[in-house]
Amino acid sequence: MTKQNKVIHSDPEILGGTPVFVGTRVPVQNLIDCLEAGDSLEDFLASFPSVTREQAVAALEIAREALVSSAHTSR
Repeated sequence: MTKQNKVIHSDPEILGGTPVFVGTRVPVQNLIDCLEAGDSLEDFLASFPSVTREQAVAALEIAREALVSSAHTSR
């Protein structure tokens, strides 16, 4: 099982397949939106207590890895 599968899940029966944090109904997009709005990670975690710090950090690491990988392949 990959890191992404342990952190992010997509199921057509949960929010129409929107990627959510495993074990929650919290869309991963909510984390991105909060950070984009200038909120801290602590603010996000306080607003969505079903998401653990470890899940949020892992999701950000997955996003970073995807961006770095994408940047390297487009050279």
